[in-house]
Amino acid sequence: MRIIVISDTHGSYSAIENVFLRNTDADWFFHLGDGERELDRFIIANPMFSQKIIHVAGNCDYNSLSHDVFTLPVMNCKILATHGHMHGVKSSLEPLKKLASENGCNIVLYGHTHERFMSYENGIYIMNPGSASCPRDCKPSSFGHIDITPDGVVMNIADVTPLK
Repeated sequence: MRIIVISDTHGSYSAIENVFLRNTDADWFFHLGDGERELDRFIIANPMFSQKIIHVAGNCDYNSLSHDVFTLPVMNCKILATHGHMHGVKSSLEPLKKLASENGCNIVLYGHTHERFMSYENGIYIMNPGSASCPRDCKPSSFGHIDITPDGVVMNIADVTPLK
């Protein structure tokens, strides 16, 4: 099972298009907030993606009807996705790890900081894919991908490259 994770596109339709159209074989696409308008525009232009996209509301997704936290069981895993602004991710990941444990999740996805991060701690995989359009960590724009198999979980963060 392949999952693509993107966050913090902040108005960049091309960032979503570059990532999603290069990964059409993915089973799920998670958008971790701050990009709902361009995500909606992408879904209208590419309706075949609509059943494969999960979106959580970010602090800049004004008047969003999306959830702050979303959980999804996938194979032998359970994923928790949130933007992170309601959980203090800029200062500590402890509240987020506690929320994951309380919900029986072993994969946590968050955004908000615009900085890439991956970790495996106490049985929980943690990923922030960074920002697909405006990173704050002096690295290129990025997105994440997760492969889940019966043998385990593999996560990676990749640079966003323009479509040609």
